[in-house]
Amino acid sequence: MTKKKIVAPLIIIIWLMVLSGCATKRPVLYPNDMLQQAGKVQSQADIDDCMQFAEDHGAKENTGGKIIKDSAGSALVGAAAGAAMAAVFGGDIGRSAAVGAAGAGAATATRGALDSGDPDAVFRSFVEKCLREKGYEPTGWR
Repeated sequence: MTKKKIVAPLIIIIWLMVLSGCATKRPVLYPNDMLQQAGKVQSQADIDDCMQFAEDHGAKENTGGKIIKDSAGSALVGAAAGAAMAAVFGGDIGRSAAVGAAGAGAATATRGALDSGDPDAVFRSFVEKCLREKGYEPTGWR
């Protein structure tokens, strides 16, 4: 089995996991007087406005870039570990490096994809402050 046959399917799987895990979580609002007065449609529009306001002022919700960076770093470490194992125990260094890179990169991307729906802490704080200023009571994110 060649390196391309090992790595190419893993890269596709990693990208699919990253993309599927990027669904944005949104604030959940406590049903106070403001929420009851505004109603579902207006409260969702206010959440959208606060999220856009946060992005417009430098708070980023997307953690996809971090997942890619972390996965690439892990892949490099995995490649080095695989090559070192092949050098010590014998075997094809290139193939071992590719297997190590694919395994470490896939593991990190999977963990990142599972966590990627969580908004950045600064973004989350920004949105929650905006909502509180509008009279809402954010209780968490879902």
